[in-house]
Amino acid sequence: MKSSIIVISSLAHFAVSQTADWGQCGGTNWSGDTTCNAGWYCSYQNQWYSQCVPQSSPSSSATTLSTVISSSTSSISTTSPAGSSSSGSASSFPSTSGTQFVIDGKKGYFAGTNSYWLPFLTNNADVDLVMGHLQQSGLKVLRVWGFNDVNSMPSSGTVWFQLLSNGQQTINTGPDGLQRLDYVVKSAEAHGIKLIINFVNNWNDYGGMNAYVKNYGGNQTGWYTNDAAQAAYKTYIKTVISSYIGSSAIFAWELANEPRCNGCSTDIIYNWAQSTSQYIKSLEPNRMVCIGDEGMGLKVGSDGSYPFGYSEGNDFERTLTIPTIDLGTIHLYPSQWSETDSWGSSWLTAHGQACKNAGKPCLLEEYGSTSHCRSEAPWQSTAVSSVGADLFWQWGDALSTGQSPNDEYSIFYGSSDYTCLVTDHVSAINSS
Repeated sequence: MKSSIIVISSLAHFAVSQTADWGQCGGTNWSGDTTCNAGWYCSYQNQWYSQCVPQSSPSSSATTLSTVISSSTSSISTTSPAGSSSSGSASSFPSTSGTQFVIDGKKGYFAGTNSYWLPFLTNNADVDLVMGHLQQSGLKVLRVWGFNDVNSMPSSGTVWFQLLSNGQQTINTGPDGLQRLDYVVKSAEAHGIKLIINFVNNWNDYGGMNAYVKNYGGNQTGWYTNDAAQAAYKTYIKTVISSYIGSSAIFAWELANEPRCNGCSTDIIYNWAQSTSQYIKSLEPNRMVCIGDEGMGLKVGSDGSYPFGYSEGNDFERTLTIPTIDLGTIHLYPSQWSETDSWGSSWLTAHGQACKNAGKPCLLEEYGSTSHCRSEAPWQSTAVSSVGADLFWQWGDALSTGQSPNDEYSIFYGSSDYTCLVTDHVSAINSS
């Protein structure tokens, strides 16, 4: 999604609760308070019971890492990973079979959505609420932000994952840090949801590549070849992946959200994608890896329009041939590209052909229109016949703090657009 994301800062703070310390704060059919007193958080125990437990000191849980500027490696002093994962075998991981995906042993087409904000919630019951609604809806794949970068220390109670400041890198594994992502993974495991987790943003929301630039110098187009920035980026990747190796909840690791390099040679992103995906595979060889690009740079089916061009440094067909990239990702926002919504189906058909040529599945990873059902339902129909899965942007729900972040593309649980784009879509998939 582009940089028009709306940030709801109130989601990053705990609410005052009457729930007693060590008391119940969630679970199936629980109707009591779902937030905990200051210094405590709602810890998921099982489907039926969540409990208010004390937080550990954030300062003692943070990991400080000094990146060696002259090298592509890092000198690391680190604590244990932020969270533990459930065991899983390579055969149980989501995988590909030709141009289709396989989840839990089932090969076919899968529907899903995006919820970039889910790891930034501080109420575990809200996370479980969303996961429960996804499970009930029949949506299988959820894409969330695995990054939250800052250049200065936020105020107490604000969720942040990584501090890049004064040439140093501090990874926050505390309760206001990657423990929030830990809980998302844990809840996904419990609800049978598969996650796509990415590691950096092309846009400035939640820090992004620009947060690295502010710390290590250069500019954003040079981020891909900046040794210090790339060393820190890989250190962050290793920290996240190490916590969830073997987890049943991970669908794929994703390099970035919408990587672009305006005016650059396509070699820049190609080489970066090749190097980073190889590194991820060295950490977890049997997990799927994708780039997170929008699908720009395509000759197959090209109409010569901006998205098909190479001006943003992307070459969809070439990067799809990288052996350590398992699938192609596509985003679809015609209005942001000065195209009509009806143009969207040709975009999907062209990419479907490119993925068929490469023998890999395509994932329609983001899509949105302000006309919602009228435009997006036809895209879904085209996607079912062209690609392997689709994830609409974005999921909306009623949380303990009020509405989840709401942009012009949000589809809220239980709405008429939800009926069209989720209920009817899932039903059509299941009956095919």
